[in-house]
Amino acid sequence: MNQHDVIILGAGASGLWAALTAAKRGRKVLVVDHARKAGRKILIAGGGKCNFTNIDLSPANYHCKNAHFCKSALARFTPWHMVEYLSLHDISWEEREHSQLFCTHSAADVTEALYNDCLEHNVHFLFSEQITDVQKKGELFDVGLTDSQHFAPSLIVALGGSAWPQAGATDAGYKLARQFGHKIIPTFPALVPLMMPSNWKLKNLSGIALPVTIRCNNKQFTENMLFTHKGISGPVVLQISAHWKKGDAIEIDLLPSASLTDILEEAGSKPLLKNVLSRKFPERLAAALIPKELREKQIAQLSKKDMQVLHSSIHAFTVTPTGTEGMKKAEATGGGVDTSSVSSKTMESKLCSGLYLTGEVLDVLGDLGGFNLHWAWASGNAAGEVV
Repeated sequence: MNQHDVIILGAGASGLWAALTAAKRGRKVLVVDHARKAGRKILIAGGGKCNFTNIDLSPANYHCKNAHFCKSALARFTPWHMVEYLSLHDISWEEREHSQLFCTHSAADVTEALYNDCLEHNVHFLFSEQITDVQKKGELFDVGLTDSQHFAPSLIVALGGSAWPQAGATDAGYKLARQFGHKIIPTFPALVPLMMPSNWKLKNLSGIALPVTIRCNNKQFTENMLFTHKGISGPVVLQISAHWKKGDAIEIDLLPSASLTDILEEAGSKPLLKNVLSRKFPERLAAALIPKELREKQIAQLSKKDMQVLHSSIHAFTVTPTGTEGMKKAEATGGGVDTSSVSSKTMESKLCSGLYLTGEVLDVLGDLGGFNLHWAWASGNAAGEVV
């Protein structure tokens, strides 16, 4: 009962896919998780609708110290593999903006399909289990749990990253990888809201949302931004957060689809500046953007210097965030196990034969939009094909 071909630590996206792939090959698989059921992060992904992949996926959507690492796994497991899997299980899906694919009903449809498929292929699950010790003795891994001991020649670490601790995320995967000699690239909360100084010019605008372009470190994204009590959030902020480092300034174009100069020229010379901009922005935002001394000026009264100030405020608003909202609000973890010591084809450790690392525990960070969940499927698939 305690001897297996493969032990998988973690019943998340990469662990489940690795388990199913290995079990289909006739492997005897055990999956261990400290949660009470499988796929907790899958269930809350995409607002509960599971943004399971992205049609426009490419290696360029991933950030890793080794830029080539994710290419092999992604080439062998495409978005259409996931579409086919959902279709086989009659799970309806839809394409949303930016080529994102979501379940139309519930993320639970995906977790239930994966879990039930695993059971059909005789995968054994142990939930609500704490891992007390992991050793390699000869050719076998010895995994100690609270009340039992298990052995296998192959061990897959699919324990995820530190983001979303409220969903059970921990740093256990990094500790285990380090135990076997792996270096950990410093981790950080990614795809996360940014916090602003208490005295920044655009405070007290919580609830206002609008499309903007944000630039930082030679990267830029255009999408909706939401003002919050602590700073800014929304898709565009989550995207840029993956490229922001503490101390960096960000530049926000609050009117990316139009030119302030053109708007003022079209308005004519007589209207007041505040009235013209109030038609382009929510009233509270317009008031915060316009310097007090310019609010009652007509367009014709604006000097060249006034125009430069307005242009900087609207098209190049620059601010230095004080930080992020941390792992509790992060949708993914940046950093992780250094991939230079992991096979890009099989996810096997180069330092310890039989040890595999998949999913978010690795130093592979995807953009917002289904890319991180797809990496979980693809890396789990790569390991499941060979264990």
